[in-house]
Amino acid sequence: MHPFFVALLFVFIAEMGDKTQLVALAFATKYAAQTVLTGVFVATLLVHLFSVMLGELVGIVLPIFWVKLLAGGAFIGFGLWTLRGDELDNTEGIASRFGPLLTVAITFFLAELGDKTMLATITIASQQRAFVGVWVGSTIGMVIADGLAILVGQVLGKQLPETAIKYGAATIFLLTGGVTIAETLWAF
Repeated sequence: MHPFFVALLFVFIAEMGDKTQLVALAFATKYAAQTVLTGVFVATLLVHLFSVMLGELVGIVLPIFWVKLLAGGAFIGFGLWTLRGDELDNTEGIASRFGPLLTVAITFFLAELGDKTMLATITIASQQRAFVGVWVGSTIGMVIADGLAILVGQVLGKQLPETAIKYGAATIFLLTGGVTIAETLWAF
């Protein structure tokens, strides 16, 4: 599969039920959808640019066997993390003196640092070694997932069917991690 689609698919899945998706949903109940989506997009572009750079570096430094083995373990970890779930931190403490757009962008950027989707992007970039494809794919996957949250936030408020999304995403990550490890060990 092309690196763009790999990044888009896995980051989209990783974002389902993630705390940053909940941040987008919460902001969608306060601000215009276009403002929230623009803030999410700007923050995601920056965070994922940094993530892909880190992933590319890891891909250069480590032999491919270890990159694949670590990636498989990371995907299993993402699956377990998804099952555990994320909680929405209090976003009220962020100063709104910057206006809605910057408030959303800054909050989303800070919430994304060290988050599951950032780590997933690093992992994908270390495996795929296609800088632009992974960066653009991961950014679009994230924006689509958060766009859905924004839509839900505007239409339904704070009620989400989290359980089905959480278990579905966790299953995909666990299976992908298991298959990646098995393929890596089999080829060794």
